[in-house]
Amino acid sequence: MDIPHAAFSGPGRAAVAALLCAGLLAAGALAAAAEPAGSAAALFREADLAQGEKLIREHKCDECHARKAGGDASALYRPRGRVNTPSALRGMVEQCNLELNLTLFPDEVTSVSAVLNRDHYRFK
Repeated sequence: MDIPHAAFSGPGRAAVAALLCAGLLAAGALAAAAEPAGSAAALFREADLAQGEKLIREHKCDECHARKAGGDASALYRPRGRVNTPSALRGMVEQCNLELNLTLFPDEVTSVSAVLNRDHYRFK
């Protein structure tokens, strides 16, 4: 079906543009809805992995975990233990943040959590 170019000029053009934008927004919402809200992909989507790695090094998380576990720091990372969801992982990082007064911002907690998920937990 051929639509004359003149149909997309004047006030009608704004209406067509609005419909196209609404369609694009709806498509984006459908794509986001494809990821369950509690999934790691959704929770860690905006995470800055380089920032998370840097914060783990700066705050010596591995050394603290090694002291608590009495050896290998990775012994505290138990995917089948208390931390069994991506949100529980983020909650544990937030708990460390508060207990140790690390003063991490929420996006930094998410970045650290995303690195731990990538390296130890591998939640989907």
